Amino acid sequence: MESVRVTYRARVDANEVEARADALLLEQSVELPRAAVTDPFVEREILGEVEEIAAEAPGSFRITIAFPVATTALDPAQLLNVLFGNSSLQEEIELADVEFPPSVFEAFGGPRYGVAGLREAAGVHGRPLTCTALKPMGLSAKALAKLCETFARAGIDVIKDDHGLADHPFCRFEERVAACQMAVERAADATGRLALYVPSVTGTAETVATQLRFAEGRGVRAVMVSPMLIGLPVLWQLVHGKTELPILAHPAFGGALRIAPETLFGKIFRLFGADAVIYPSFGGRFAYGEERCRRLAHVLRRPWGPLRPALPVPAGGMTVERVPELVDFYGSDTMLLIGGSLYEAGEALLERSRAFVDSVRAAGGTQT
Repeated sequence: MESVRVTYRARVDANEVEARADALLLEQSVELPRAAVTDPFVEREILGEVEEIAAEAPGSFRITIAFPVATTALDPAQLLNVLFGNSSLQEEIELADVEFPPSVFEAFGGPRYGVAGLREAAGVHGRPLTCTALKPMGLSAKALAKLCETFARAGIDVIKDDHGLADHPFCRFEERVAACQMAVERAADATGRLALYVPSVTGTAETVATQLRFAEGRGVRAVMVSPMLIGLPVLWQLVHGKTELPILAHPAFGGALRIAPETLFGKIFRLFGADAVIYPSFGGRFAYGEERCRRLAHVLRRPWGPLRPALPVPAGGMTVERVPELVDFYGSDTMLLIGGSLYEAGEALLERSRAFVDSVRAAGGTQT
């Protein structure tokens, strides 16, 4: 019988850990006391088993439980429910890791394009991709389009909306998308290279679908979503029938649950279909350290069943001056996202953006 192997980190006393592991097993499957589980089918096919309890540190244990695949219904929302439904409400429990069997890989599919597909869309091979974000919230569509054209003329490969840009009264989604897509097309007439403009689609599932249709109609070639804001099952639905466009995933709201970033951003986002995943890099304005960032990049790109690798997009306060260090750390199959370090240049934004592009080319190869 195929199982989903889920590892939790539990902060409990040693004399309580076995009972806590059994309680986790019951809570995440049948949600009944063990004495009330008497049906033979439920005991055999649904309940699962505690596979391992391992001490990490005093008062901290890793508990691995095998849940039968049947419990997930191979449904996006139900899979999340089995992984960390009721137990996410228990402050002493963290979802640390998960491993999936072939049937889950087959049902969920993972990235449609992944690293190779994004490289093809951007026309970039042999070096990291360059990326920046249009901001701040509050600018008009015309002002954002002007920034977009500047970045495109500088040679930046991917120009995405900041995740804070929505369908605001002062900057309507449709006006912004039309203006920014036209901006990268104008820049391409001058440079011969068409940058990827990546709008952020957000809101209810219905709103997201409407925005996607508009973006596709305007010639947009990739989009960004924040899966934890719109819902992970909506991300999966977008990949399976709502759009043919590559999808970048933003991590906003990803720290609201006790789930290890390597598991949420590295595994679940990838399983649900994100082609590229943005996450905070070390040395910026977030607290992720080098080892966590190294693991995240590895989990996104490593061979994992039949799933395509996803592109790591380290971000969050990185600077142009650190590009050689970052390229050395992350390697060429990476998209470097730098925003504030460019905007600080003010009137010299074009020159600063070109310096970013030149630095990546010098550090990661000169191929386009």
